[in-house]
Amino acid sequence: MSKKCAVNPRLGAVGGQAVMEGVMMNSKQGLAIAVRNTDGDIVVRQKQRHTLREKYKICRVPVIRGIVGFAETLVMSFRTLTESTEMLGVEMEAESKFEKWLDKKFGKSIMAVASLIGTVLGVALALLLFIWLPALLVRGIEKYIVPLGWTKSVIEGLVKIGIFVAYIALVSLMPEIKRVFMYHGAEHKTIFCYENGLDLTVENVRKQKRFHPRCGTSFIFVIMILSILAGSVITWDTMWIRVLLKLLSLPLVVGVGYEYIMYAGKHENTLTRILSAPGLWLQHITTREPDDSMIEVGIASVKASLVKEFPDYDVPTEEKVAAAKKAKAEKEAEAESSGKDGGNSENN
Repeated sequence: MSKKCAVNPRLGAVGGQAVMEGVMMNSKQGLAIAVRNTDGDIVVRQKQRHTLREKYKICRVPVIRGIVGFAETLVMSFRTLTESTEMLGVEMEAESKFEKWLDKKFGKSIMAVASLIGTVLGVALALLLFIWLPALLVRGIEKYIVPLGWTKSVIEGLVKIGIFVAYIALVSLMPEIKRVFMYHGAEHKTIFCYENGLDLTVENVRKQKRFHPRCGTSFIFVIMILSILAGSVITWDTMWIRVLLKLLSLPLVVGVGYEYIMYAGKHENTLTRILSAPGLWLQHITTREPDDSMIEVGIASVKASLVKEFPDYDVPTEEKVAAAKKAKAEKEAEAESSGKDGGNSENN
């Protein structure tokens, strides 16, 4: 009689994201952002996160849950990046005269407008680079160089992948991004350590792989591959109609991609190895080997997000760290004052 392979209950129980000088971990038990601040201390911010999938049954339907989950993940990513920057404790530069004038004339609403404009420009740039430009280049090749026939959609997809890889490679040269990619490696290694049922120690985490099949990098590659398949059935007759239809098909592509990534994260077979390979290769760029101090941050984030599994873990919240720092400063000031008083007594 054949035995069913037991599914590891820890697979997919926690996911994460590298942030500024830290790691965010998210599970059903809660969300935790851990960063190493400018004083060298690990500080953690814990939050409860309720998703639309928990509230509405329709948001748990396959494919639909992927679309909803992707949208929620984007919002969460922006928020955690902002919060991690706040948690660093970096002193803000003084406002310039122009910034003071804007604040006086328009109030705080100007920042919301500026943020909205930045988001719109970012989306417009992404659409230009990854949807309009590849289609335009393929049309140009076919019109002025050689007919491409049925290979148009494949070449368009390869151009899109080439632009994406080149962009990631260029961004990775920035020192700040290199550190984010090192924290990305710490995130993956810590999750692997947890999923393998090992104690979360620096030594155990250090031994783990840094390439994870459920990573957002792999997800993006799967989306690009699926978009090639979707693009093969969309007309090339009119450019703007093709671009519009590709945009309309994007939610479906995202939903199907999400289902695959969830499956790949819990199963390992020939199909998942082949389809996951490009994303895992790209993680050679988007993840770097972390140092031990980064691994410590990853461990803190996992433990703080899984409070039921690590009930004895004393979470170094911002309030606790600030209180300890204040108490230490007061103690040092008291000792210094006592030393001065003692010195004056001897002189007298």
